[in-house]
Amino acid sequence: MSKPRVLITGGAGFLGSHLCERFMAEGYEVYCMDNLVTGDMANIDHLGGDPGFHFLHQDVTEYIHVPGELDAVLHFASPASPIDYLELPIQTLKVGSLGTHKALGLAHAKKARFLLASTSECYGDPLVHPQTEDYWGNVNPVGPRGVYDEAKRFAEAMTMGYHRYHGVETRIVRIFNTYGPRMRLNDGRALPAFMSQALRGEDLTVFGDGSQTRSFCYVDDLVDGIYRLLNSDEALPVNIGNPHEMTIMEFARAVIELTGSRSKITHLELPEDDPKVRQPDITKARRVLGWEPKVSLTDGLARTLDYFRDRVDSEMRSGKVAGQEQA
Repeated sequence: MSKPRVLITGGAGFLGSHLCERFMAEGYEVYCMDNLVTGDMANIDHLGGDPGFHFLHQDVTEYIHVPGELDAVLHFASPASPIDYLELPIQTLKVGSLGTHKALGLAHAKKARFLLASTSECYGDPLVHPQTEDYWGNVNPVGPRGVYDEAKRFAEAMTMGYHRYHGVETRIVRIFNTYGPRMRLNDGRALPAFMSQALRGEDLTVFGDGSQTRSFCYVDDLVDGIYRLLNSDEALPVNIGNPHEMTIMEFARAVIELTGSRSKITHLELPEDDPKVRQPDITKARRVLGWEPKVSLTDGLARTLDYFRDRVDSEMRSGKVAGQEQA
């Protein structure tokens, strides 16, 4: 019996590489597509010797060809942190629009199931708390974050268009803040910034007064939710994230405690349109997928620490410095 086959765009990225691992473990033949703008071959090098793993160095906004049948297409290609999409605004818009169109077209041609990686950023700076899937959001389309927010909102609309008009089996996951090994030190999100600063003994830089909240989900939990969603019958968006909400200040203190650092906390000006609150309502995920996160913040940070310690040591030896922006 032949293995089921899946294409994962953005497969050399943080989330994509963990998805490649999960689908390999589930017995799939995996095609990993990435143009390596924000992805890293180091994330998937350990999979390269497996005959069931194939890497395609390609931009998903161009014509996509994958030989043979496909059972599923998971579209995870996109810059996904403030530093990335502020530096790459046009690429971010193109991968959310043209890239989603190309990936959906492939799924339609192959009669494959399609899963879109959407985001909690669709809710913008929310006026509803916690955020449920039926909330339409509070997004500034012409603000600096709009290139990412609106690209993902368009991608959701395109996905539902293919579902309703072409009958493509589609799934949409709205991903909330996720962390774990293989995050880039300079990807701009809170955990890489705080952990790298603490490991260097530098002050942790918090935007604003640190009262803004986030909900942090460990990557293994997120991947399990995504896998369950793909194999469910739910076509409308589903929140996947950890509903345990905490302030950025609380998160910074947790990182300092874990690392044993003597770092202090300093404050910078809050960026434009930075969300004040972010917490998923996962009632639907519990009901439809039987899913909820299992890894506590303490355990998840401990699992992540060794990876970041190695990366910080390596980058300090090479003289590189990581930037930060709290997503």
